[in-house]
Amino acid sequence: MLIGLTGRNAAGKGEVAEYLKKKSFYYHSLSDAIRDEIRERGLEPTRERLIQVGNELRTQYGPKVLAERILARIEDDKHYVIDSIRNPAEVDAFRDAKHFKLIRIEAPAAVRFQRIIRRKRESDPQTLEAFIDLENREAQGNVNSQNLLQVEALADHAIVNDGPIEKLYPQIDGLLMQLLRQIQRPDWDEYFMNIAKVVASRSNCMKRKVAAIIVRDKRIVSTGYNGTPRGTRNCNEGGCPRCNSMAVSGTNLDECLCSHGEENAIVQASYHGVSLKDAIIYTTFAPCLMCAKMIINSGIREVIFNLEYPLNDNAFRLFQEAGISVRKLKVQQ
Repeated sequence: MLIGLTGRNAAGKGEVAEYLKKKSFYYHSLSDAIRDEIRERGLEPTRERLIQVGNELRTQYGPKVLAERILARIEDDKHYVIDSIRNPAEVDAFRDAKHFKLIRIEAPAAVRFQRIIRRKRESDPQTLEAFIDLENREAQGNVNSQNLLQVEALADHAIVNDGPIEKLYPQIDGLLMQLLRQIQRPDWDEYFMNIAKVVASRSNCMKRKVAAIIVRDKRIVSTGYNGTPRGTRNCNEGGCPRCNSMAVSGTNLDECLCSHGEENAIVQASYHGVSLKDAIIYTTFAPCLMCAKMIINSGIREVIFNLEYPLNDNAFRLFQEAGISVRKLKVQQ
């Protein structure tokens, strides 16, 4: 899950982030991406410079650039809290990722002003009027600058932080449990197909990376990806002349030395003496005719594939005649 934080100066975003870190959330701030840029320029990251350089980066690389730099550090198996979201396009970028919720932290201006007085930073405004004036000037901007007003309007939830810290924590706990219970786990088909996509990353084929996994009783019994045979030169090292000549799809297939992902998964099971009777094969690409024959004869009862193969009409007819169930499953990365 990704939890984004937005809110005005001294609203308490930092307190919420610190509390979530204690709950095993990993922390990122879009301001850190700007600080990295400023330090690369050999400058000190003052408040004014953070705003200036952030706006420069959005203008040069697009309004989502800071979110994209943080998303590059995100791993799917962790929860994250993300601070300093200041542009609507950044919200859009995080929403495109899975399980993102934006939380607005609120507190009256007078309360927030007292907080900045207590922290005693020389650069902070010294009167409530100056504080409000600065805040209003920073709250709005164009498409490539920070625009807190628009970001706040996009929030999914709000937490009011106008009192002692003991009042804040129960609000966070209640909202956190609500959000975590909304996360949907992938079903078994999505789960196994996503694993097949990871297996495909091991392929050494120059033309296309394809993989298959074979499952029985919800347990993976074999995996395979396409590439040249065991003990021979890898395709990406020049091992397959057809693939390395980047032949037009569907041509010179008799010259291809690469074994298919389904073929390798079935042969791997045979190599280790594993029965495939009544198993399910998940493949990132629909099987060709040769692989279809191997699937049928191995005892596999169901084929679930991700993408169409343009030359598999005969394979599908053979599956139908043999009583093999075939389904297409489109899984988004």
